[in-house]
Order: sequence, then structure tokens, then C-alpha cells
Amino acid sequence: MYKVLKREGRAKRARLETVHGVIETPVFMNVGTVAAIKGAVSSPELHELGTQVELCNTYHLHVRPGDTIVKQLGGVRKFMNWDGPVLTDSGGFQVFSLAQLRKIKEEGVTFQSHIDGHRIFMGPEESMQIQSNLGSTIAMAFDECPNALAERKYVEDSVARTTRWLVRCKAEMKRLNSLPDTINPHQLLFGINQGAIFDDIRIQHAKDISELDLDGYAVGGLAVGETHEQMYHVLDEVVPYLPSDKPTYLMGVGTPANIIESVARGIDFFDCVYPSRNGRHGHVYTNEGHLNLFNKKFELDTRPIMEGCGCPACRNHTRAYIRHLLKANEMLGMRLCVMHNLYYYNHLMTEIREALDEGRFAEYRVRKLAGLGVPCT
Repeated sequence: MYKVLKREGRAKRARLETVHGVIETPVFMNVGTVAAIKGAVSSPELHELGTQVELCNTYHLHVRPGDTIVKQLGGVRKFMNWDGPVLTDSGGFQVFSLAQLRKIKEEGVTFQSHIDGHRIFMGPEESMQIQSNLGSTIAMAFDECPNALAERKYVEDSVARTTRWLVRCKAEMKRLNSLPDTINPHQLLFGINQGAIFDDIRIQHAKDISELDLDGYAVGGLAVGETHEQMYHVLDEVVPYLPSDKPTYLMGVGTPANIIESVARGIDFFDCVYPSRNGRHGHVYTNEGHLNLFNKKFELDTRPIMEGCGCPACRNHTRAYIRHLLKANEMLGMRLCVMHNLYYYNHLMTEIREALDEGRFAEYRVRKLAGLGVPCT
């Protein structure tokens, strides 16, 4: 059950009760692509970092170790020893990212495994079956993610097909949830709005999928080639046409500033690889922007990554030491940076929720963006 607790403009503070626990929103979902956070962070440690939801990748777990194997091991949550909610994506984005190797038909998509090149077929039913085997809390509908700058005719055809696929996803999930051996018979389904940067296509698609009365709705196909301004414009146009009494998820976004601006536009679920990916390369987030700890200026810096931060890295180590680890190619350096970044993002969401609870999000938004050196749009 999803309940909106507070509103401030379009921003919303809400709570989603699931079979695997309560999700307080706005929320950032930490990306564990292959049932693990890249950067050597274990599932139990995620609690210390403030994680509420872990996101796992349907396509990657399908090709390795195999979703049927994960099912035999009790589902993805038991497999990786994570006791909180899990969202699985549909595999649709991999169809987009493996564009040179794909063939799209009405039935679904045939494409090549990035591991060994073998041919894979995935359609709406297959995606739902894989996600049911994984036993996630929330499953994403199978869609095509066209380039944000694709031509109009291609986008129109793609979106129409995605809508037809969504109807099939809903029917197949209903069937799977009724089976006696289903790991999670209460699995939720989120649909995905597409339409590139065409306002009218986006809006009509939002209207069409809203009629299906799903458990939640995502805005997909952004952060894939368009500018931040174009992304915000799409949100301004499309979010009002999605059900405000359902979770609204912006897929694959983004920077701290992106998140704050998107919350203001009505988004309450986020995910992005930035915290872990950038952390593995020595880039860390602070309230004054991000730092590159490889820079020589941190060689003798005895401060933590960020003053006042409660993450394990900042409580125990200096910038100088972490820089040394990174320069020496020690895994601990990468791990500490990833832990800090995940903590920073999760704590950012706590700050946003508290600001909404107290009716001061507008003031918080301006102040936080100013500290990050980003103008409020």
C-alpha cells in the first residue's frame, strides 16, 4: 500500500508498504547489478549505509548464474542475504544498450549475451518469468528504451509496442503470482513511460498506461543523451499525467542535483550507478560538490572526505590515507569511497524526507543546490 504523507508543490513525501518491508520515499535505490554492490560492499553493510532498497538487474542475473538457479536458492534476497525490498529492472535497458546486437519483433527481442555471444530471446512473458524466479519485491515491465534523441516515427512505433507489451506483462504477472511455487506471490508491477523528448507522445503514453492501474509508474528513457534541461522539461510535462497516488520512479538518475530537482517535480524513487561507479574511480560526493581524491592536493589532507559525515570512511580515515590507497591500487581505497558515496546519497534522501515532513523543502532545495554550486531551475 502506498500512502502520500505530505505534499509541497509537486514534491511528495510518501510511504510504500511491501511484503518485504516499508519504503520511505523519496528513496534512492542502491544498484546491485549482479546481486552485489560493485566496490566490495556486502548486503549486511548496506544497513549501516542507510540503504532501503537494492536494485538488481534481470538480464545480468538471467545470463549468470541463471534465474532458475537463483530460484532454487530461495530467490535473490536470500541469495545475497538482503532482508529488505528489492526492485528488479526488466532487461529492457540492456536491449537498448546492446543495440548493435538486437532484433526487435512484436513477440519480443532477440539479442546476444555479452558474456559468450549466445542468442537470447526476451519478451514480456520471459521478463516477468525471470523476475518471478528472482522473487523481487517490485518487478519492472518489459519495454524498449529508445534513444532520447531518436526520430519521431521510431519513437511512436516503439512506444505503441511498449504499451502492448505492458498489457502482456500485467497478465503474465497475475498468472505467475497465482502459482503455488512462486517465491513472492505479492510481487508488484511498475509500468514505464517512454516517448523520448516528445511531449505529446510522453503525455499520451502516460494517460494510456495510467488506465492499467498498476502498482507504480516509472519515467524511463532519460539520462540517455538529452540535456538536464530537456530531462526536467519532460518531467514537468509528463508527471502530472501519472497517478499522484502511486509511486513515481525516475530510472537511472542521477546526480544529487538531479535528484533534488526531480523530487520537486513529483518523483519519489531513484536509482543510479554514479555513487558506486564514481567511487571506484576515487570520485566522492560532498555538500560542496564532488572531489577527485587522486588529486595531489589531498596528499597531506588529514580531514575526512566530508566533515560531519557518519559513514565508515569518514569516521575512521583521512583523505590522505584514502588517496594513498587509491594510488597504491588497494581495493580498500575503492571500497571506502563507494561506502561514503552510498551513505551520502542515502543520507541526502533522509534530508529530503525530513525537509518535506517539516514543510521546508523549497528552502532546503535552494540552499542545498547553492552549496553544490548548481542553480535552482
